[in-house]
Amino acid sequence: MTTMRTRPLLLLVLAAVGPGAAACQGEPPPPLAPAATELKAPEPKAPAAAAFAIDRAGSKLELAMDAPREKIRGRIEGAAGGTLQVDPADITRTTGLITVDLSTLELFQTAVGDDGKPGEEKKSDLQNEHARTWLEISKDTPDDVRAKNEKAQFAIRSISTAGEKDLSKLSGAERTVTVTASGDLLLHQRQTPRTVELIATFRYEGDRPAAVTVKTAKPFSVGLAEHDVRPREAFGKLAQKTLEVLSPKVAKEAMVSLELTATAGAAATAPAGSAAR
Repeated sequence: MTTMRTRPLLLLVLAAVGPGAAACQGEPPPPLAPAATELKAPEPKAPAAAAFAIDRAGSKLELAMDAPREKIRGRIEGAAGGTLQVDPADITRTTGLITVDLSTLELFQTAVGDDGKPGEEKKSDLQNEHARTWLEISKDTPDDVRAKNEKAQFAIRSISTAGEKDLSKLSGAERTVTVTASGDLLLHQRQTPRTVELIATFRYEGDRPAAVTVKTAKPFSVGLAEHDVRPREAFGKLAQKTLEVLSPKVAKEAMVSLELTATAGAAATAPAGSAAR
């Protein structure tokens, strides 16, 4: 009789604590972003817009992933291309498309000891291989899939600023404006909306801008899960350990910084490696 009475009570207790227990395991990962293979360059918003071609050699992208037990720093240099369409009379009518080749990604690792102090930064070839497997740009990835996944893009569709919009109202050989760029980010064939704060410094020759240097005012976040960047053992084979399990060592998002220079009237340069495809 005692067993029969306590069993329903036990079931009620389990039902009561079940939702709480599930919550302790962490929130479910965000849903996958919509699939896409390529972003198209937005149309210029002004007839007077001038084309500024991004100088691939001078481009630089950095990322930081800070987890409790490991800090990861990444860099991609000389791998960005694309075009910015700029109206000097109203920079809010600027559009553009930036494309970055991920194949030259380099990661550096700093382990955090039990005392909370970071150790020496090191580059691990194995970790870099793992990153390429997660992104599905590793050597065992089919060529057509790897070519798509190596391409990360940011399409600038709108610009806003609290400062001066007309560059002619500023003075000097260098004229700097801070803007907010809104558009779409493509990573690992997944497209998400993104807003990025940028600092743009225009270099003038006479009364015309000859070049512009653009850099992020502060890093912007990119979630791994929504772009389906997950632990993988090989192409098409997910690892048993998920991002949730690895979170003490691997952050769930990357904080990205970008810097590039674009020249007025120059021919657009494609990202490194893309011409061969």
